[in-house]
Amino acid sequence: MIKLKNSEQLELMKKAGRITGEALYLAGEAVKEGVSTLMLDKIVRTHIESQGASPSFLGYAGFPGSACISVNDQVIHGIPSEKKILHEGDIVKIDVGAFYKGFHGDSARTYAVGKVSEEAKKLIEVTKESFYKGAEKAVIGNRIGDIGFAIETYVSKYGFSVVRSYVGHGVGHELHEDPEVPNYGVPGRGARLCAGMTFAIEPMVNVGTYAVKVLSDRWTVITADGKLSAHYENTVAITENGPLLLTEV
Repeated sequence: MIKLKNSEQLELMKKAGRITGEALYLAGEAVKEGVSTLMLDKIVRTHIESQGASPSFLGYAGFPGSACISVNDQVIHGIPSEKKILHEGDIVKIDVGAFYKGFHGDSARTYAVGKVSEEAKKLIEVTKESFYKGAEKAVIGNRIGDIGFAIETYVSKYGFSVVRSYVGHGVGHELHEDPEVPNYGVPGRGARLCAGMTFAIEPMVNVGTYAVKVLSDRWTVITADGKLSAHYENTVAITENGPLLLTEV
């Protein structure tokens, strides 16, 4: 069931989104060679808790971190570790959620560590832009399939692929709600968009195949061919005035 938010609930989601976006921004500012992914995780948790919120991911289904931090061929759900040190040329995906007064925010970005390859730069750029291509379709009267079609069409122009095993999702009282929001789709298909819907649009884009696999830690998802992957996400609200990005700061 898709849960629509009223104006009061949407205000709370804006606050949860702002906290999420701020925590993600602070972690991104700290990305550099020699930093551990655990240190980035601590930055995220410290900011979220300083705002009277709690990390959405911490303890979620047993996840041990406050943020999912995934490096290079890791697609999503990387576990923060003091042993995972960033190096020049890496790309790091940071996925953050904050729970504030009954509502969640959910957002992710991909950051370059120092100087990265031209391929990595293009991947990060295309992934970010594909999010905005999808968000443009997040308007009243369109359907879920319009969003995914816009994302995949843009990504495919550059020879990259969108992950199919993991998709965007509704966000609200629960971190994952209906509807699912795939990064591929058929125009005019899927749930019709209406005011009050809130969901995460989150293209996960691979240089090579869209196939992925899960490591033995049961969390970390990597590309099946070992090639790079990027991720870009915001929580989006459907409003009478168009899409509202709740986690963009």
